Amino acid sequence: MSEITLTTYDWVPEMPRGLVRDLRVRWALEEAGLTYQVNSTPFRDRGPEHFAVQPFGQVPWLTDGNLTIFESGAILLHLAEKSRALMPKDPRGRTEVLEWVVAALNSVDLPSQPWALFRFMGYPGESPEAQFMDNFLNARLERMEAVLANREWLAAGRFTVADLLMADVLRQVDRFDGLAKFPACQHYVARSTTRPAFVKAYDDQMAHFAAADAA
Repeated sequence: MSEITLTTYDWVPEMPRGLVRDLRVRWALEEAGLTYQVNSTPFRDRGPEHFAVQPFGQVPWLTDGNLTIFESGAILLHLAEKSRALMPKDPRGRTEVLEWVVAALNSVDLPSQPWALFRFMGYPGESPEAQFMDNFLNARLERMEAVLANREWLAAGRFTVADLLMADVLRQVDRFDGLAKFPACQHYVARSTTRPAFVKAYDDQMAHFAAADAA
């Protein structure tokens, strides 16, 4: 039995399926070729055991031997340290990957997540709040467009965990057509999400939640 266990919800509503953040961990594990198993925690009844390992009552968390790690960014960095497929070992390449990982989690996800949430909730697009979020997101996407117009991948001259994370952040924007004016970003998401490791991770997550429906 694998020492690596990924824990996610036992079930979620249909709308967030495909975006629950255990997917980015599944994707990393598949890219790295690491053996793992998946465990479930209740979506509706989050008890003390859940909060003991994930203080915010979220998912995922990863158990690797005697380590338990929460927050998807921290989990991805942990896995990247285990696999050259996710991050090179040379100092320059590693530094490039780390700065783009932080950029994805901070500079790009900061406007992306609330923007997508506004769309998910049907918030009026003409409201001042929605206009502010549009402007905030577009300013960041303009800079990403400039970067991705001149390179296939973000760091180290190849696909790394930085691309995995950035593409996953941008996927939530693309889901609501937020990349329509940014073709380089759109193409980047497309080439990232056609990778076999992503396809398997996505299918596995969807099957996991579909099995809960059946049960």
